[in-house]
Amino acid sequence: MELKREERPWGFYEVLQDTPKFKVKKISVDPGKRLSLQMHGKRDELWTIVGGEGFVDLDHLKLNVRYGDTIDIRRGQQHRIMNTGTEPLVYVEVQTGDYFGEDDIIRYQDDYGRAVGGKE
Repeated sequence: MELKREERPWGFYEVLQDTPKFKVKKISVDPGKRLSLQMHGKRDELWTIVGGEGFVDLDHLKLNVRYGDTIDIRRGQQHRIMNTGTEPLVYVEVQTGDYFGEDDIIRYQDDYGRAVGGKE
């Protein structure tokens, strides 16, 4: 099976499985980078850290994360992850819900000039 890899300004992700009921991604965040502060309206996410270290901002609560930690993100919760280490921060994301498209993102802050305050 060939993985679908998507490059992003903060690193990349690969879709490991995409079904009507769930989607699984492996996400790699480069050292010193972070994703946008965002939320989703149609899906929940469960993140399991499998490499590196960093922190997660979950509804304004800062959580340090490292190998083996899991973060449960519910629809409507603002969230972002940042790599604070020197190696890639890698996590597996399991999405469940009604819709798994990349356009189910509302951004509140972004370091890379992408639209804020609206959908992807």
